[in-house]
Amino acid sequence: MTSSNDSRWTLVFAAWLIATLATLGALFMSEIMNLAPCVLCWYQRIFMFPLVIILALGLFPFDPKVLRYALPLSAIGLVIAAFHVLLVWGIVPEVLAPCRQGIPCKTVQIEWFGFVTIPLLSFLAFLTINALLLASYLKSQK
Repeated sequence: MTSSNDSRWTLVFAAWLIATLATLGALFMSEIMNLAPCVLCWYQRIFMFPLVIILALGLFPFDPKVLRYALPLSAIGLVIAAFHVLLVWGIVPEVLAPCRQGIPCKTVQIEWFGFVTIPLLSFLAFLTINALLLASYLKSQK
């Protein structure tokens, strides 16, 4: 591998690591802590969980085309997570939430340090994954 591919591999690996930690965190919260996910949480999981497999497959051996598959998933997940954060913060009216049954999407089940919620953690994970994948893409353009 060239030096450029080495640094791109590292960026994709970091994205995979974050996706894996986010997936394990989501599973821990729902299966161990018994926190039921709302509809928006399920949508975010739909876009996060496959990233663990897709990014891992793109790492061994390194395939730069993995970005073609991972970036759209991560970008859509980021939009859903951003909507969820804005909903929890009260910026988006609750009427627009898709949660009609079960856990309301605006429910705050965990709040660390007075502001860190599960939707915010998801947003930060997707944001970081997007940034790492975009950085890898931009390195390929040099």
